[in-house]
Amino acid sequence: MTAKIGKMNIIKRVKAPTPKFFKVLRNIGLAMAAIGGTILTAPVALPVVLTTVGGYMAVAGGVVSAVSQLTTREAILSSSEDDKQ
Repeated sequence: MTAKIGKMNIIKRVKAPTPKFFKVLRNIGLAMAAIGGTILTAPVALPVVLTTVGGYMAVAGGVVSAVSQLTTREAILSSSEDDKQ
């Protein structure tokens, strides 16, 4: 079932079209990463809780953006075609 998905290399996966939902999710992740990075690099002393939240936001935003970017329409179509066979 997942044989075709596993054969797609990373270059093809990045170049493949990304579904609209994941484009929106990618942009939200980029915004989260930017806000988290801004909090972490603020020129004033911030409370530890706020700095910790900023770090988590930066990491979570980066992960969401990376996963969303690598999600392709081809993989979804390939798995649904395999289910029919």
